[in-house]
Amino acid sequence: MSKIGAFVEAATKDNVEDFLQFIKRHKDKADPFDAEEVVQEMSRKQRASLWGNLASLLQVVLSDVPPERWEEDGKDAGGKLVMDVVDGITLVASVSLNVLQDGDAYSSLLDIAHQLQNLLLSLPVSAAHVPHHILTLCEAWWKKGLRDKEMFGHTAFIISLQKSFVLDKVSSEIQRVWSLHKVLLDVDYASNKQLIDQLLQCFHSPAFIGSDNGKRFLVFLFSWNIDFIGLIHNTVKNHLEFFSKSKVSHITEIYFRAWKKASGDFLEKMENVCIQDLMHCAILLHRTSPVHGKVRQIVSYFHMRKACPQVEKMLNDLYKPILWKALCAPNFEVRANATFLFTSAFPIHDPDQNIDNINAAIQKQLDIAMDLLDDPHPSVRANATLGVCNILAKCWELLPPAIIADFLKKLVSELASDISSPDVRCCVFKCLSIVLDNPLSHPLLEKLLPTLKYSLHDKSEKVRIAFLDMLIKVKAVRAAKFWDVCNMEHLLARLSLDSQSVSKRVVDLLFKSFFPVNDSEREWCSRCITLIQMNPAAARKFYQYAFRHTAPTNIIKLMLAIRRVLNSCIQAECSNIDDSNKENSIAEGSPLTKDMMASLLEVVAILWRSINNTLKHNKEAQKFTYTKFGSVMSKYFNIFEDERCTAPLIQMASLLPANQVPTFSCGVLSRLRKMNSEATPLQYSMLLDCMCMWGKAASLLELITDWLAEALPDKQEGMVNGGQKVRILETVETKPDLALAYLEYLLIHSSTRDKVLALSRGPLSQLHTVLGNWKAVLYSHLSCASDAAHPSSVALKAFTIHGRLSAHMQHDLSDGREYLLSLEHTASWVAEKVLPFLAKGRQGDTDEDAQTMTPLAIEISENFLSVCKDVVLVGLADDTLQSKILQLCLLVLLSDTGYLCIPSVLPFLKEVMDSVVLEDNRHAEGDEDAATVCLGVVANIFQKIIELLARRLKKEPEEGKQLCQLAVPGLTDFLGVAQACTSAPLRGIFSTLFALIVVETRHALQKITNPEEFMILEKVEDMPPLSAVLLSVILKSSPVTRAFLGEVVSSLDVFSSPSELVAVVNVLAVLRGAGQSKTCLKTAAAHVQQQLHVHADSGDVHRLIQEAAAKTLNEMLN
Repeated sequence: MSKIGAFVEAATKDNVEDFLQFIKRHKDKADPFDAEEVVQEMSRKQRASLWGNLASLLQVVLSDVPPERWEEDGKDAGGKLVMDVVDGITLVASVSLNVLQDGDAYSSLLDIAHQLQNLLLSLPVSAAHVPHHILTLCEAWWKKGLRDKEMFGHTAFIISLQKSFVLDKVSSEIQRVWSLHKVLLDVDYASNKQLIDQLLQCFHSPAFIGSDNGKRFLVFLFSWNIDFIGLIHNTVKNHLEFFSKSKVSHITEIYFRAWKKASGDFLEKMENVCIQDLMHCAILLHRTSPVHGKVRQIVSYFHMRKACPQVEKMLNDLYKPILWKALCAPNFEVRANATFLFTSAFPIHDPDQNIDNINAAIQKQLDIAMDLLDDPHPSVRANATLGVCNILAKCWELLPPAIIADFLKKLVSELASDISSPDVRCCVFKCLSIVLDNPLSHPLLEKLLPTLKYSLHDKSEKVRIAFLDMLIKVKAVRAAKFWDVCNMEHLLARLSLDSQSVSKRVVDLLFKSFFPVNDSEREWCSRCITLIQMNPAAARKFYQYAFRHTAPTNIIKLMLAIRRVLNSCIQAECSNIDDSNKENSIAEGSPLTKDMMASLLEVVAILWRSINNTLKHNKEAQKFTYTKFGSVMSKYFNIFEDERCTAPLIQMASLLPANQVPTFSCGVLSRLRKMNSEATPLQYSMLLDCMCMWGKAASLLELITDWLAEALPDKQEGMVNGGQKVRILETVETKPDLALAYLEYLLIHSSTRDKVLALSRGPLSQLHTVLGNWKAVLYSHLSCASDAAHPSSVALKAFTIHGRLSAHMQHDLSDGREYLLSLEHTASWVAEKVLPFLAKGRQGDTDEDAQTMTPLAIEISENFLSVCKDVVLVGLADDTLQSKILQLCLLVLLSDTGYLCIPSVLPFLKEVMDSVVLEDNRHAEGDEDAATVCLGVVANIFQKIIELLARRLKKEPEEGKQLCQLAVPGLTDFLGVAQACTSAPLRGIFSTLFALIVVETRHALQKITNPEEFMILEKVEDMPPLSAVLLSVILKSSPVTRAFLGEVVSSLDVFSSPSELVAVVNVLAVLRGAGQSKTCLKTAAAHVQQQLHVHADSGDVHRLIQEAAAKTLNEMLN
């Protein structure tokens, strides 16, 4: 039997295995059998017979095992066989389409296609490859233009569209959707809502927006139906907030291409509904709107394309009815937005007009731009400045010289020194950099820019930064010599004084002048000396940032060049110069002064520090540097004995290994031991750094521990040092205050703290124990014991550092809660030993004793609470410690003079609340009870604080006001955290504050003797003292204000008496005066107005007062 006959015969139920074997051979690239060639070689009769056999086979197979059973039968051979047969029939149908000839009767093939199409919608997931082949068949049928093509094309389009939303890799599906896009031309728009929704979904699908075929399809959809354009635009606007900048750029391109292809009614609709609407939005949206910048990005794209006459005409037509009115609008934001659009689109004119009309229109627009530079609002002036500079940069050669000169004089002479707004001044310098991009501007700017030199000293940092950025641009484009714009003395003065942001830019500007990397090292050194002579402080700053502009190798070369100069100076000073062996002739002509040599040493130390981390990764360079400087350090210490020289030498020694500076390193500990007790950190900080860098932190710790232990009244060396050991007794004065200063420095700075905490646990535990013993000395001062050998400040400092060391050791050394337990013991000690001294009129205490003991007791309490606040802040405190300290806070506040600790209690409460909320968000619901209890305690303590503040204001008004002012920072932070917490205990905080403000205001109203003089208070300062403080704190933060307003609205039912309602009106008036939410205020005002009408004739409040309140409420509501 021939190959063709065998293939036709195989397409029957009885020969299924043979059919599948043929399909397998077709798919095997090594097998010469090709089903398409076989079908092409068949006669029309044979093809019709083949298609008929396949149609019958497909029908039988699907009736035996319908698609819904494929999933369960797919695991056995029968189910897989059915899928393979369907796939094979689909393949043969597809290749048949490729060879279909005119005159072929393809009814059976059509029957196969219909059966497969019906099958497509019911296939299970396990048959994933089958629908893909059927889709390909439907697509090919539609492209071939055969009978029922609309049905097959629609099916393929819909399924491909759906798959493009759910698959991970969708490029092939999007390509198929695009290839089938003309299917939509035969679809009835009005009766396909589901399809419309799916098509709109494409406009916020990243796959469609970002791919070329997707963009083509989306552009086509704008021309599908004129009513569909508005739906597309609304969909894009609704999702614009969630689009990234790159997605917006894709959307912009789609809009532009759709507009360019549109014509007739579609073009008019596109312009009026889409583009002009975007222009409206770009003008009217607030700058804070999340879509403002994105809308502006879309509109600006059309501005960039205005070289095309069609775009230019469209912009003129669409802007004409809206833009010119917006430039004169009363609202400054509208004017600012319109200014940006106007200057971005400049010039706006109709290209079809004659040249005279165009010139007149442009001249009018230039006049408008000049007027906008004089706008009363700085935002408009800033936008106008940006716009004018863009116009000058783009159109310099097209504008008359007089107009250019007028614009630049306006910018340089007036706006650059606009005293009312640093934003405008800043904008001038930023935008002049844009003008500098046009080389034609350089000659004129070279004359004008020197008049701006004093802007380098502007009081606003951002203006100084913008000015320097402009100078850097001047230097880059070679528009002028930057030192002619602003001379070197001014630049160096600013470098020596200003912040990091400014200093970095000055260094960027001056780097090649003072560190010409292409010149010799001798020249580098010469420039360095020149810079020091001009401004030593600026030189130090310059070399601090030099490593950012050159390689570490050049830094090392400069250090060695300075070393040679210093060696030359030493030789000259020793009068032992050999003319044939001079290392450097720089010192020959003009010997360097001591100050110059000190400055050079400072430069070396600064340079070395800047590349120290890099040297650690290059052992060869590090060893070379160590050898070169290690060989001269001893000589430097002997020769350069001036105090200015000593500091950089010590810094350099700290960067060397100890064995490279043996003489100095052996004496550092002795110098620290002999240091005066009143020494400043400047005197000992570098020595401590040296010891830590050399790995000798243990010796420091031993010295500190010995001094503190020996200074205790009852020395217990055996307990401290853990046993007897032989000692060489030295008659050295103990210096506990200096020991504490050393220890404080070591713990504050991370570089030294890491070295100390890396020591073994023994020395640190000894130090911790000794510090804890100083509590006895502190108590002796509280008790006014006469044998207190050291000031109370020393004992208090030891007490504070003991707490901080406990926190560090808990973090670095403890797996349990050993050192948290130490803090708990300290809290118990404060409660038992210190708090009794906060009581007034203690038995046996004289007035003089009370004046000494109470402040010390308050200071102890505040210092301990500060330590605990930091422990909670860094996440070390557990629930037990927090509960213990909260209990201590309550005890402190209940003491007679505990109210003085309120400024310290509030920050602790804020940190506890913050940590509880954070932990509550991290953990499961089972921990909510503990968090609720803790927050309940915090809320109770806060309520106690408010009560104490009110009581002090009542008893001692002046003291109360001072206390309230001290509590303001703590209140601000506390309420900032409280407003973000949704836990039940904290919800009552704002209702408590509102109730207190209302009650205090009501009391103030009741004291009014002459109702005719009554006025509703509208300023915070006019409120009663505590209310004024609380409202000022609340109004500082928008979230806190919103939380308070929400509580005001929900708590109004609590107040019913007329006097309380008038007090509420006062509060609402103050909130209105601060510009708060009108919606909430109207809701509250309406409720209060209703209540006042109910109690109008009660006689509780004078009629005039009620009338004033009613008038204020009417103003709020209207």
